[in-house]
Amino acid sequence: MPHSNRIRIAATHASQLRLPAQQAEGFRRSRRDRAMEVVQDYVEAIADLSAALGEARVVDLARRLGVTHVTVNRTLSRLRQAGYVNTKPYRSIFLTEAGHRLAAECKQRHETVVAFLRSLGISEKTSELDAEGIEHHVSPETLAAFERRLKRR
Repeated sequence: MPHSNRIRIAATHASQLRLPAQQAEGFRRSRRDRAMEVVQDYVEAIADLSAALGEARVVDLARRLGVTHVTVNRTLSRLRQAGYVNTKPYRSIFLTEAGHRLAAECKQRHETVVAFLRSLGISEKTSELDAEGIEHHVSPETLAAFERRLKRR
């Protein structure tokens, strides 16, 4: 391949690459979102179990989240340190005020994403399944756009 063609191709590829700062911010956001996803799943599950059963226990969380008791206990330790739950050995798990706020925000975000997907004609089952992944990664800007679109229906 002639040298001038290689330079042209390299220049084309370079123009298609994201700027390093943009790419780094995207990776940072993705890592932050993944870490927060676990926190959100746990506070949502604790809130749901408390509402349905009157309490949330390690065994119930493990079953609901499909993880081991050891994983639940380790995660609860981190949630306790972050101020989302109160726990005592062999007792129920309770959300703190911050935990209740986060659980309510998660529920609202989930309901918005489901409603938006349903408005596109996606089945209820698929909307619920897809929302579980989307809800953790959707930006406030995108979520607000979903809400605006839903109000116009």
